[in-house]
Amino acid sequence: MNLHLLRVFAAVVEHAGFSRAAQALFVSQSAVSKAVRELESQLDLPLIDRSAGRGVHLTGAGQALYQHARGIFALERAALEDVRERVGLRRGGLRIGASTTVAAYWLAEVFARHAARYPQLDSALVVGNTGEIADALVDCRIDAGFVEGPAHDERIVATRWREEPLQAVVSASSSLGAQRRASARQLSAQRWLVREPGSGTREVARDLLQARGIEPAQTLEIGSNEAIARAVAAGVGVAILPAAVVADLIAVGKLRTLRLPDGPPLQRPLYRLELANRPRSPALEAFLAQLAGSG
Repeated sequence: MNLHLLRVFAAVVEHAGFSRAAQALFVSQSAVSKAVRELESQLDLPLIDRSAGRGVHLTGAGQALYQHARGIFALERAALEDVRERVGLRRGGLRIGASTTVAAYWLAEVFARHAARYPQLDSALVVGNTGEIADALVDCRIDAGFVEGPAHDERIVATRWREEPLQAVVSASSSLGAQRRASARQLSAQRWLVREPGSGTREVARDLLQARGIEPAQTLEIGSNEAIARAVAAGVGVAILPAAVVADLIAVGKLRTLRLPDGPPLQRPLYRLELANRPRSPALEAFLAQLAGSG
């Protein structure tokens, strides 16, 4: 069914005449008459009883079709209103994925301000390791992700977002921290605390150690940077962690920074992940603009 013809027919009924419908649609009366006759021809049904005298008298088929037309165009108006509200950020949702450290130290405050600014949105900050966030993005369970490492999936576009400083740390009670610079041999003999597979922190720490000739004789997996920092403070081993995670423990004297042999800078890039060819929603555009404005 041609919806343009149906719209003209509905206008004729609602305005109780061809001439008034033509004025409302900004077309000629002949164009309105032609459209209604064409619709009748397509449906092979008379819609208007032209033998009934002045005015618009609908046949039974015309009355039934007009009721359907009302429902169709009411749904159209509802759809337009919904889209306008989403564009105006008065409806819809925003789901941002982030690895644990990025969520806690780089996104939480901005995300909270965004949610307060647009309270009508159904907003959520989903936390997981880099691999989990990449999987959620591919499944369209989140709109964008912020993680420590690039995703190894050709469906995902990874954009370098910012640099995050890292620090090698040891317990304040360890004699290793008192040395001016520990050797690769000494450091290889230590127990290194590392994140679980799939974590960006784990990959970056491994690469930084390898670049310095450090091959840990023993590693211990712990699934949280904060838990690793406290385990190091308790003397369990040594670790490379984001500077933001260890700053408080260093300030209160529970951790000491550890000088490593020369090598690449102790920092890592943080990445924004988006699904290739997936358009950004207005809510995501607004969040990214607020994130950029926050520095």
